[in-house]
Amino acid sequence: MTSSFSTLRSALRTDFTSSLVVFLVALPLCVGVAVASDVPAELGLITGIVGGLITGLLPGSSLQVSGPAAGLTVLVLTLVQDYGLTALGVVVLACGLLQLALGALKLGRFFRAISLSVVHGMLAGIGLVLVAGQIYALADGKAPGAGLSSLAGLPRLALDVVRSGPALTAVGIGAATVLIMVLWKRLPGRAQLLPGPLVAVGAATAATVIFDLPVKRVQVRGLLEAIQPPGGADFARLSEVGLLATIVAFTLIASAESLFSAAAVDRLHDGPKTDYDKELMAQGAGNTVCGLLGALPMTAVIVRSAANVQAGARTKVSRVLHGFWLLLFAALLPAVLGVIPTAALAGVLVHAGFKLLPTKELRPLWREHRGEAVVLVVTAGAILVTNMFEGVLIGLAMAVVKAAWETSQVHIEVEDRGEGLVRVRIFGNATFLRLPRILDALEQLPTDRPIELNLAGLRHLDHACMSALQIWSDQHNALTVQPDRTAVTA
Repeated sequence: MTSSFSTLRSALRTDFTSSLVVFLVALPLCVGVAVASDVPAELGLITGIVGGLITGLLPGSSLQVSGPAAGLTVLVLTLVQDYGLTALGVVVLACGLLQLALGALKLGRFFRAISLSVVHGMLAGIGLVLVAGQIYALADGKAPGAGLSSLAGLPRLALDVVRSGPALTAVGIGAATVLIMVLWKRLPGRAQLLPGPLVAVGAATAATVIFDLPVKRVQVRGLLEAIQPPGGADFARLSEVGLLATIVAFTLIASAESLFSAAAVDRLHDGPKTDYDKELMAQGAGNTVCGLLGALPMTAVIVRSAANVQAGARTKVSRVLHGFWLLLFAALLPAVLGVIPTAALAGVLVHAGFKLLPTKELRPLWREHRGEAVVLVVTAGAILVTNMFEGVLIGLAMAVVKAAWETSQVHIEVEDRGEGLVRVRIFGNATFLRLPRILDALEQLPTDRPIELNLAGLRHLDHACMSALQIWSDQHNALTVQPDRTAVTA
């Protein structure tokens, strides 16, 4: 009994300290994601609070932490620009309800069937769009558009920055923020007890206040004022096709990111593993509440989750407490947000965007699985050129075609002794993807002798191949000298 009490007290102590670490990691990210999404900073904190106090209490994964994620920034920004801030709540609410339904139908496990190269390509595409957009925020500017528009405008941005003293100052603040975060990881382990993003934003804020630098700062509205529940007019817009497509994109991407994060976190600890269906329902419950409050969508976030595990967390108490600390900060110290330079938060997100790029993994992937590397690059490029939803669909389509191509291997053996019957045996999987090769081989056979097609070695023969082979056999039968001996056998 004494031993059990001692173990429980030790677990609670480590969970308490872990919750503080996660809070310090989450704070600048919650605010940064909100600012980058062009919504009030408080909405990012609300999502973090809900992720801790509601999702954190529910079953699923015991150690991963939920909140606003950089991966959804591009989608939220596009939604707000196209439909306005009032549409955010209804989209997030619908996303949450869909996640609840998917979890209740036991479909959470099927998200693990998504091609890993598509997921990495999706994250890489998000990273590229995020970096391209946040470079403008580094200079206290606004991106002219998404993806290629942002990239095309970079030369003009550079020229404007050189000509403007305040813009140069903002760039200096943002660049220093990125540099601190990069160098912080190289310090000894004890020095990293404080999270790099917090130190970087804290240093940038201190410099801004002490020297009264002429840079933009976070706009503060107050926690209660920032809450905008969706109204009847917002629900009426659910009939719009564009908004429905956005809801599907939110649901698929948020669910996939959360469940892939769960799989990664499970590899970091030896405790109970994730129940994917319950975790999907927990995310759905959190997004439903966030939607009712008009806040940002949430996902499980690998950065905060990894910090939670590495800090020694043992139970879900740590992630619940981190939400409580966020609530205390938002309620008692909201004015602190108003002195944070937006360029510093842009630096945090530029750093986060670069971390989404698979720079180390791409080269070995190209050497060992070239097709997977192509799917990854095409998915990322498609997101950059089009948008998140279309880019992911293009990546998924490529992954399916690649899998079909690789599984439809076919081998053709021809037995031709120079005169008489020619025997042709086909092995493997004959699908429409391999039909050109099969017909090319058949068309090179003699036209003046009977041919026997033996299909008994095929594991799969689709309708397109069967029809084409029958047509070829009939045509050969009409031309051959001995048509009665041309046959297709299975």
